[in-house]
Formats: sequence, C-alpha cells, structure tokens
Amino acid sequence: MVASMGSTSTKSTVLHCTSSSREFGSNFSSGFPIKGISLQLKTRRNKAGNDVCLLVSATTGSRASEQSNESGVSGGRFYLNFTGFPFPLGPFLNRRTIRTEAVKDTIWLFEQEQALGFSSVSTNIRMTVIKLKSGELWVHAPIAPTKECIQLVKELGYPVKYIVLPTFAYEHKIFVGPFSRKFPKAQIWVAPRQWSWPLNLPLEFFGIFRAITLKDGDISTPWADDIEQKVLSSPEVGIGPYVEVAFYHKQSRTLLVTDAVIFVPRTPPECISKESLLAAAKNGLAVKLLSKGKDVPEEPVVDNQINRQKGWERMVLQILFLGPSNLLEPNASFAQMSQKLIVSPIVKTLVFSKVPEKVRDWIDSIVGDWKFKRIIPAHFAAPISASRSDLLAAFAFLDDLLGEHYATWPSFSLLFTSLLGKAASYFPPDDMRTLSSLDQFLVSIGAVKKTVSGRKR
Repeated sequence: MVASMGSTSTKSTVLHCTSSSREFGSNFSSGFPIKGISLQLKTRRNKAGNDVCLLVSATTGSRASEQSNESGVSGGRFYLNFTGFPFPLGPFLNRRTIRTEAVKDTIWLFEQEQALGFSSVSTNIRMTVIKLKSGELWVHAPIAPTKECIQLVKELGYPVKYIVLPTFAYEHKIFVGPFSRKFPKAQIWVAPRQWSWPLNLPLEFFGIFRAITLKDGDISTPWADDIEQKVLSSPEVGIGPYVEVAFYHKQSRTLLVTDAVIFVPRTPPECISKESLLAAAKNGLAVKLLSKGKDVPEEPVVDNQINRQKGWERMVLQILFLGPSNLLEPNASFAQMSQKLIVSPIVKTLVFSKVPEKVRDWIDSIVGDWKFKRIIPAHFAAPISASRSDLLAAFAFLDDLLGEHYATWPSFSLLFTSLLGKAASYFPPDDMRTLSSLDQFLVSIGAVKKTVSGRKR
C-alpha cells in the first residue's frame, strides 16, 4: 500500500501516509526518533474500513538542526522521504537542488536526484518555473520542498501564484501537497482523472486540497494569455488511465511535457551524487545476471570519471529497459539511446502503443498549433533545442501502428520525419527483450490492454 510522508521544517504540520496499521507498525512506532527527527503518528479508520495513518507532526531535534556536514543532510537539503509502493522513492534524507536559467528572467529549472528505492538506479526529476507577464510565478511539477529548494525559488523575487500537477504519476504528485504548504496563497491545478494504485485514494490523502482540474484547450485559465494546454487522457491503457498535460509558453516558444519525450544526456546531470554513480558502477547482482555469461570481475570501484560515466550509463539503461541486454559493457546500447529526442521505451511499450490513435491526435494537435523551438521534459536533459519535426520523428512509431491513412501532416514533412523517425524510434532488440516479455505478461493477466487499432473518422 502507498506510504507517503514528508518533512522539511521544524513546524508541526499535517502530512499523510496510508498503510495498514499492522504493516506500518512493523517499520515505525508512534513518536519515533530518526537521527534527531521526531514524528507523531495517529491512525483512524476510513469509510472503506481501512486504517489510515496520518503524520500529524514532524520536528527536527536540536542535534539535527545544529549539526552540519558535507552531504547536506542538514543545512537546507534534509527531506525525510519514504514513499511509493512497492519501491519507495529516494533519496530518503538528502536532496540537493540545482537551479538553472533556461530563458533569461523567464524560465528556471530546478532539479533533484530521484532514486528507485534502495537500488543504485537514479535519475533527475525537474520542476519548471515560469514568470508570467503579471510578474507572478507558475510552477510546473513541484519537487521536494527542502529549505534549499524553497530559498532558491524565493530568490527569484516573484510571488508563487500557481502550482501545477501535469500528470497522475506518483513521483510528481507526492510533492505537490508539501510544496503548496510553503506557498499557501498559491492556487493548485491538477491533471484530470487522478488515480493511485493499489488503492485509488483521493487527492486529500496526498495533502492536495482545493485543487482545480485542468481542461483540454481551456482558454479561461488565469494564465491563458501566457500559456496554453492540451490534455492526453487514455483510460483504455490498463488498471488506470495515462494522463499528461502538455503546455506551451507562447512568449518563449517553449513546450513543457512530463514523460512524453526525453533526451538522455551523454554525461550525468549535476544533481546526481557521485556516491550514486559509483554504486551503479559496482558489479553487483544485476550486472552479473545481464552479463551474457561473461566473467564479472569483483573489484573495488575507484572514484574517477570513467567509473562515474559507467555508473550513469548503467542507470540509464535500467531506467529505459528495466532489464537491458548487457550491463557489464553498456557503452554500445547507451550510445544508441542518448543525445536524441526519443519516447522512453517503457512509455512507448506499456502506454503509447496501446492507444496510438489518441496519442497521434494529441501530438498532431501540439504540432499543428504550437510553433515551439525548445522542449522541457521532467526528466533527463533540458532545455532541448527541438522543433515540431523533431517531435514527430520521436513519435514516428505511431505510423507503423496506425497506417498511412491516419497521417494528417503534409507529405513533405511526413517524408522528412519518417526518415528521422527510423533512428529516433529504433531501440536495440536485445535490450527490448525483457520489456517486451513484461508487456506480454501484463497483457495476459489483464493489467494492460493490447494495442488498439482502427479509428472511425
């Protein structure tokens, strides 16, 4: 069951976690201390008869608040985080925030490391902040509101007016509530059809209150003069709908997406710690299982640029393919997946290939109405210098699923993007084997749907 907890300050606050009291009690006790952190928990039974555990206070003790060290666990980067089922989202105590300016005095990017549970796999998670013409800030996909993060936002010198959750995805949803409490005057807007698994919990369980639902092409939003939006909602995917809202900042000609496309950089993002990179460079169990029978040396990992790069390449391949063909020597597969705009193999296989008609309509609408010159996703590299042709190339696999009679773009552009798309949509077959097997298994048990083909015009 989902367990969600967050704490970034010495103030008592109402946060949230959901779990059976028996499961939660196996790991925690009411009013327990963790390295100077005292958490007070209460349980109550909801209408469904489940025990709901509420974190009603979180305070840092004097030792935690006074001590400082090089890792930044205190001094602005501390954030207690045990969230996500079945794999909690790390880092659990320390989140460094990196701020960069994407468009001068208009768009800023805030990045933190995001790890998959207790594994050695990490990537970056991104919050984008846009200054509207009114001089107010519009926040896209909030990240963990550490003291350092909030200070970096306040240093911009403009008030936070709108906080936007552009997806249903847990990794982005979990920080909206804690972040909004740092800016209580801001309005919260969320993507439609919000859901969670294995329990479909209301937004209030995630600390999100008085949220306004985003609508496709809504011109009545208070930021409509600055930013337009288009909603992709596909309830046919499986156990829940895939929902993502794309935004277009007209003045800077910038397209904002969450997980629709990515651009894997050659080198790791600055926010990912060297400890994480070196941990991934070790020849652990995953490397041995995916080494194709080769001897895997067991030797200590020296901190150097080569090993940090190896760790990054291994992280990327595991994130994209779950079980890549060869982690021992990741260079070849990594080279094929990096430095270009692509749809993540997981999203392509488990989501977009299931509802190609809706995805095609969404992409065609974006390309037809918005003349963007850069794209900012919520993960990996950003900003990406990319045009409408680049986006079409990344989604060229839709043409194979739908056939030529679904094409709506001019023939010259289709020819151009088709040629580019063969490279942008190509994924190494050996690396795709595990993901394809997982897809077949999920289809067999009804967790996801088969590819939907055909559409009435």
